[in-house]
Amino acid sequence: MTESAAPPRRRRPGISLTGLSLTVRAAVLSALILCSVTVMLGTYFYQSVKSAMDRRVEILLASRLDHFSRLIREMYTVTELRDRPLLIANMLGAERDVLVFREIDGTVLTAVNPDGLPLPTLPPPEAPSGVAAGMANAGESGSLRTTLPNSVPIVWAWAQTQAVEDGRLIQILGGHPMAGERQMLNAYRARIVVATLVALLVGSALAFAALRHGLRPVRTMAARAADIAPGKLDLRFDVATAPGELRALAGAINAMLDRLASGYRHLSQFSADLAHEIRTPLGILIGQTQVALAQPRTIDDYQQILESNLEELDRLHRLSENLLFLARADNASAPLERQDLSLAMELRKIADYFEGPAAERGIRFAIEAAGTVCANPDLCRRAISNLVVNAVRHGAGDEVVRLVGTVEEKHARIIVENRGSSLNDDEMGRLFDRFYRADPARSVATESHGLGLAIVKTIMVRHGGRAEASRPQPGLFRICLTFPQ
Repeated sequence: MTESAAPPRRRRPGISLTGLSLTVRAAVLSALILCSVTVMLGTYFYQSVKSAMDRRVEILLASRLDHFSRLIREMYTVTELRDRPLLIANMLGAERDVLVFREIDGTVLTAVNPDGLPLPTLPPPEAPSGVAAGMANAGESGSLRTTLPNSVPIVWAWAQTQAVEDGRLIQILGGHPMAGERQMLNAYRARIVVATLVALLVGSALAFAALRHGLRPVRTMAARAADIAPGKLDLRFDVATAPGELRALAGAINAMLDRLASGYRHLSQFSADLAHEIRTPLGILIGQTQVALAQPRTIDDYQQILESNLEELDRLHRLSENLLFLARADNASAPLERQDLSLAMELRKIADYFEGPAAERGIRFAIEAAGTVCANPDLCRRAISNLVVNAVRHGAGDEVVRLVGTVEEKHARIIVENRGSSLNDDEMGRLFDRFYRADPARSVATESHGLGLAIVKTIMVRHGGRAEASRPQPGLFRICLTFPQ
């Protein structure tokens, strides 16, 4: 019984900016930041105003109770307070506040309560009766808050003092309904909401406009990049006038375009050279075969034609082998298997191997080598052999080819030096290009395909080293291979 596959997990809905442009993304994020900051500032100011109003009411009630406490202690008697309620009301003015004078047992002496607000219950003083108790409880005060059914808060404050005529305790209760303050806070909150929305809209529009203007160089770069094509690889971005944030990007793209242009030129030249190299032997094969088939020939004639065709096929075989080696080396990713090789022994073996062809031209080898080089044996020998073949084939006759091997702290060098025709700077710079030959007469069939030094360069790149050509003096040609140790 097979287990059923689990159902796909549903993606949670949310805000996604994936498909939006950078301008819209930045504008939306800027608007969210602006909205958050505005809300936080509005909340802070709202709470600050609310706290300031509450503090103001508390100070107002405290000062009012202190004022009436002095009047009771020093000026008005209990009888006068009971008989003059209008005087107390006039002292409050047009306020809708509450002011009540009562004894400790709850007997109300005078009350100013225009809205008939319910009075809070205060805790009775805990003290023994008598004058001493009255002296002890005089001066007590406190505050509390209640809320009306319509959610309007009321701030209450109370204080106790002694009557001027007999010293008994009088309780003064003051209250202030926060209806006006609540209306002000509601209006202030509405203004904060409106200000937040306006700031959100205006800020979003300004941020979008500013970002669109600031990202104009990006659109310019995009338009410039759209003009780049295989036939227009010489187009480049202007790094000097680009913004600081885009200079590194423009410079990197320009460097990439330089590499692409160079690779495209090399690829075009490589294709042309490859077609030329293949055309010559194929033309010879086709021509000789057509001539052989034009009329009956003897066995010797057919044998000569087949031998000639075999030479051309051998040239094509070597060409394909070299191209295959270069392709594999360019795409190789596995590390090389290296080992220590004796420079003197390797150079001596190669010199002995090419001693016959060199003797035909009167060329001798001079070997100066010591130490070891850490390299892949097959690739290292192939690189040195290509240099020796190049020196024997193109060097001046009756001369000495020097093979030098030296070892330093961080690298080993192999130098192949010979005398030959002088090359100009352009030819020296193209020696390691594929299919390049200093002899412009490409129509002449030769054993070289112009891939020997290109293979040498590829081998050195695989080793993490370098191949360099130089002219120490006129007529002297030197190639140096540097292997990292």
